Amino acid sequence: MRTILALVLILSTQAPPDVEVVRDVEFGKGGDRALKMHLVKPKSPPKDPMPVVVYIYGGGWKAGSRDAGIRPLTRLAGKGYFGASIEYRLSQEAEFPALIEDCKCAIRFLRAKAKEFGIDPERIGVWGPSAGGHLAALVGTSGGVKELEGAGGWADPSSRVQAVVDWFGPTDFLKMGKNKIDHDAANSPESQLIGGPIQECKEKAAKANPITYVTKDDPPFLIMHGDKDDLVPPSQSEMLHEALQKAGVESTLHVVPGAGHGFGGREIDALVDPFFDKHLKSKK
Repeated sequence: MRTILALVLILSTQAPPDVEVVRDVEFGKGGDRALKMHLVKPKSPPKDPMPVVVYIYGGGWKAGSRDAGIRPLTRLAGKGYFGASIEYRLSQEAEFPALIEDCKCAIRFLRAKAKEFGIDPERIGVWGPSAGGHLAALVGTSGGVKELEGAGGWADPSSRVQAVVDWFGPTDFLKMGKNKIDHDAANSPESQLIGGPIQECKEKAAKANPITYVTKDDPPFLIMHGDKDDLVPPSQSEMLHEALQKAGVESTLHVVPGAGHGFGGREIDALVDPFFDKHLKSKK
């Protein structure tokens, strides 16, 4: 069994001949340690600056690896995108807002290195599942919110993005309730993220809610959620979608029939890829 799992891991992080993976590029500081990202890009880049997709992995804010972004970004790199799969400090290392500060630092780093990397600093999107979806949504709605920027480096560039794909990410922790786990419990992923039971830390929970920062100038969103998700209720995505639409932000909510907390396949790619193409590949 271990041999099979090891083979699956190797295959999921290998790139085809036309795609290059540059591992462990330092992009900033998380507290007193280096933060790193994997770059996934075409071996023969186009003449024009490339659009960028930043992948933020999931894992309940307490697990996961930047290796998770290599496979999805490889597909996009084969279509002319520059990908970055980033790490962030997990909740056992640092409480909120450290994690979103690290994500924003990564965006700023890419903008600062735009000329060197051959990328377009005005065409950056973010994509993440579960906890990564939450952080991607928060990056999308909190552009210009200074208290979430942090001091990880590259202070001058903006951390705003131009497109967001949020896969089944939590939004309002206070309305998660009980399902597969008790989200109100002191040891729930949400409580560990903000440093205390969420119902006793409502102000901090609100600061971690992407809906708190929604404004009419937010980027377009593609939100996807399985209707059988027993970990993050589909209502979490519905609330975000409704808040974005109310503010006049372009938002599409796609409910995946029969899917739980996770999905994939060509039919899913067929929604994600055109969304990024529309908002990142097409110059406006």
